[in-house]
Amino acid sequence: MRLLLDTNRYVDLVNKTPEVEERIRTATEIRVPLIVLGELRAGFANGRKQRSNEARLQRFLAKPGVQILTLDEDTTEHYAEIFRKLRRSGSLIPTNDIWIAAQALQHSLHLYSRDSHFKSIPKIKIVE
Repeated sequence: MRLLLDTNRYVDLVNKTPEVEERIRTATEIRVPLIVLGELRAGFANGRKQRSNEARLQRFLAKPGVQILTLDEDTTEHYAEIFRKLRRSGSLIPTNDIWIAAQALQHSLHLYSRDSHFKSIPKIKIVE
């Protein structure tokens, strides 16, 4: 399975949640959105273990099959469409999560997240 990793599932992985470790271990590809890296590093900056957290993140990113996804013009098209649909339905979600969802749709990836608000986005494939 090709996964797009949300921030909360990376945290679960670091905390050694068994089902998350197994899901990550068996994934054929793991993509990490640039937005997630920003969220993680913002969290590191507010904590006392910034260096060790960053080192752990770098080890994870260096694993085979793990790749960072950057934003591009196509991503913005997906973002705009998701935003429009959510606004019309009256169920907006955090802006960063719209970007993450846009990349999941853009690259046909399964979004690996605990956030239930992603379910309000049509066509998104979610792995809980």
